[in-house]
Amino acid sequence: MRLHAIRYCLEEALASLWRQRWSAGLSVLAIAAALLVLGVFLLVTVNLDRAVARWSAAAEFSVYLRDDIAQDQRAALNAMLEGHPAVASRDYVSKADAARRFARDFPDLAEGLAELPQNPLPASIEVRLRAGRTDSATVDALAQQLRGAAGVADVRFDRRWLERLGGIVKGLAWAGWMLGAVLLTAAILTVATVVRLALHARRDEVDIMQLMGAPIGLLRGPLVAEGLLQGGAGALVALAALYGTYVAVRGRLTEAIGPSLDPGLVGFLPGGLVVLVLVGGMAVGCAGGYVAARQVR
Repeated sequence: MRLHAIRYCLEEALASLWRQRWSAGLSVLAIAAALLVLGVFLLVTVNLDRAVARWSAAAEFSVYLRDDIAQDQRAALNAMLEGHPAVASRDYVSKADAARRFARDFPDLAEGLAELPQNPLPASIEVRLRAGRTDSATVDALAQQLRGAAGVADVRFDRRWLERLGGIVKGLAWAGWMLGAVLLTAAILTVATVVRLALHARRDEVDIMQLMGAPIGLLRGPLVAEGLLQGGAGALVALAALYGTYVAVRGRLTEAIGPSLDPGLVGFLPGGLVVLVLVGGMAVGCAGGYVAARQVR
């Protein structure tokens, strides 16, 4: 009996959508537009989170050495880093290694670097911090200690700008959710309006079914199913448009940046978020259909 009722609701919903196909199409586009805006914010924040996590796992300190650093000064610097509780590991990058990295990351500029009479890039020590011991006070103290060490030309500290970038990502996520909530509310109202039009078109049929004692669920079911189908279609359109935008932007980035672009930093939404967008669209449609279906009493 339940399967028969579900089949009836879906058939009635499809027939109603076909009769109201132009207004239903506008409703689908409204849902798609709302979910597309939300999806763009999700895509940007997911990729920024991925980038911040990748950069946070990389070297957080780059200690640039003077060209005239003495052997005992380098030994003292290594001893300082080795004995510090916040340091997990360190890697020495010679001037030649720095030049090779520059040529790999910026191939267009490598020829200009090779033409210089001497390599201007300094040697450095890349320091990775130990997880759980990287509070701001400890890291700031280490940075100050390294800047004051003999033979050190400069210290680049990545943690501060990563924290700022993380704050920007959180703010962007909140802005996306707020804007998405406003647009989804408008989409719910649009679906409700379209479903109300369908209800008025078959008002006589509904009245007859009420007189015959049809259960309220069977009367409201086609309306809710109609909203569900509109929401699902809108979510699919939004995901298709979002993927097309992602492919186009990724192609432009690859063309502009070239081999220096890390493929692991730019990706599409994870499967869980794709399902969430699809389910969210269906929920929005259901909500709009339910708002309209409450007129049936």
